[in-house]
Amino acid sequence: MFIHSDDITAYIPQRTPIVMISGILAVDGPITRTGLHIAADNIFVENGVLTAPGLMENIAQTAAARIGYIAKQENSPVPLGFIGAVKDLEILELPPAGQMIETTTEIGGEVFNATMVTGKVMFEGRLMAQCEMKIFINPQI
Repeated sequence: MFIHSDDITAYIPQRTPIVMISGILAVDGPITRTGLHIAADNIFVENGVLTAPGLMENIAQTAAARIGYIAKQENSPVPLGFIGAVKDLEILELPPAGQMIETTTEIGGEVFNATMVTGKVMFEGRLMAQCEMKIFINPQI
């Protein structure tokens, strides 16, 4: 499966210039993989690299893409989500603009409207960033 950037805003609530995934590569149970082509004019690019806030937003949007994908499969509206907490954030490298990164999130647990997610961002087989996030889902639009 690959859902291209032309259609990606149907799966996530974010809009330009804050769209931080180019496409969904896979949604398989609790695991979601996305790709992002880092444009040189991306709002989170500074000095030719994607900054830490961009990496965190990329992880959050990968988690959002899973929720949006499931909502679309159920013919439901895509809900809004909010980052409630970020834990154990590690930024190991900043990927360069003009390249593609791949991000994987895995759901660790869901309680009421809170979802625990672990996320990893990879570039050329190297770990760029990782963290845990608590995301709150608002089913009302």
